[in-house]
Amino acid sequence: MTGPAGTGPVRRGRGRPSRTETAAAPATRDRILEAAREEFSERGYEKTSVRGIAKAAGVDSALVHHYFGTKEQVFESAIEIVFAPALNAPETIAQGPREGVGERLARFFLGVWENPTTRTPLLAILRSAVNNETAAAVFRRLIATQLLRRISGQLDLPDAELRAELAAAQMVGVALLRHVIKVEPIASADLEELVARLAPVVQGHLTRP
Repeated sequence: MTGPAGTGPVRRGRGRPSRTETAAAPATRDRILEAAREEFSERGYEKTSVRGIAKAAGVDSALVHHYFGTKEQVFESAIEIVFAPALNAPETIAQGPREGVGERLARFFLGVWENPTTRTPLLAILRSAVNNETAAAVFRRLIATQLLRRISGQLDLPDAELRAELAAAQMVGVALLRHVIKVEPIASADLEELVARLAPVVQGHLTRP
């Protein structure tokens, strides 16, 4: 692109997308987010770089910064869209008798892990949160604050927040062993068997006097 006669080409500001890139912004953003989820899942937060995400997405790293900002912001944006359905969990789990809340929560949580679409970002956040405080802070915001506190609010019991966190710790432990560390026989166990064994424990944490 050239400027007025005799002035030579017009240079774009650093990190500013071209008109073509702006027109294709939604597709470009989606491609960056998909690449980011893959990179964080495979490498963890510490070893993932904005440059690596940009390379995987086929864009300039300045464009990643333009759309999302810092690596932490890319990380949070890449995973929070996948957690949107999970924020409906408290309402879903609250439906029905209290005696079955443990099974409903265990089935919901393990089911999210069994879905390949949601498993990738879950692996990204779990692997990263274990080793990096920045990623752990994102985990707390998306899981502890937005999800667990909403579940605890539905219980209407003493120590509801602690109950919800203990139940979550139980389920996250199973997910870690099954999908990250891949310890047998948990890694290859039938989903229904895991739900049946985990549900009473989760139920106890949530409702036992």
